[in-house]
Amino acid sequence: MTSPKVWFITGSSSGFGRSMTEYALSQGDIVVATLRKPQVLTDLEARYSSDKLLVLKVDVTKQEDIDEAFARTRSAFGRLDVVFNNAGYGIISEIEGTPDDKARELFETNFWGATNVTRAAVKFFREVNEVGKGGIILQVSSVAGFHALPGLTLEGFSDGLAKELPASWNINARFYTKGVEGATVLPQHPAYTDESFPSSVVRRMLKGVVLEGDADKFTRTVYEVVQGGKIPKRLPMGLDALEALNLRIENLKATVDETKGWSVDLRRADGGLRIRA
Repeated sequence: MTSPKVWFITGSSSGFGRSMTEYALSQGDIVVATLRKPQVLTDLEARYSSDKLLVLKVDVTKQEDIDEAFARTRSAFGRLDVVFNNAGYGIISEIEGTPDDKARELFETNFWGATNVTRAAVKFFREVNEVGKGGIILQVSSVAGFHALPGLTLEGFSDGLAKELPASWNINARFYTKGVEGATVLPQHPAYTDESFPSSVVRRMLKGVVLEGDADKFTRTVYEVVQGGKIPKRLPMGLDALEALNLRIENLKATVDETKGWSVDLRRADGGLRIRA
């Protein structure tokens, strides 16, 4: 009989984090649910014993919270299989209209929070799990990451990490893209109020929008992919995510086609740098 997986889930208070917590538990797995307000999960704590659910107060912008959470995971279960890196939020604003403090707070959570959880996960998989057992890191981001920071920054970090990790460690870092969710809308910058401007169009689209995505279907799909063992490096989830990815591919291809001619003859006449053994 296969042992239940141990999940470490950030941002488990609502949305995809809450949904994944509930679904993993319903399938007999063990969950370390982390969030800033643990009282939100008192209903789940009443339904599941401490050997199935460990709820921890974690602010991912605080390194000491992250370190303590992984230490508690080790003490309670002695192993870890999957990290679902989900904590984060969005801001809708023009770049000029986003105050520095709001932008920095966003990066502290969405990029540095995810990055520091990932670092701790890699160390745990390498040093606490049995040699070669490894683990799975699922980075969850918004479709907005195809167009702007910090989602794109997190994707770049995840790509770099995947290339660094030795195969012998058996650690899989994967990037999952979900559809657009609710976000904080900041006041519009006065220079961008023309209704034909892109930011004005986006703001109008988001007014009263009803999101069609089903969080529970998303988490069930991701769970099944993990259970199957064949995990793609990227998994865009939802037709809007696929559309955004296709648009990005088209834009990059257009850039290559447009600029290729400028790169044809840029090598040094002497053949360039040669590396000797």
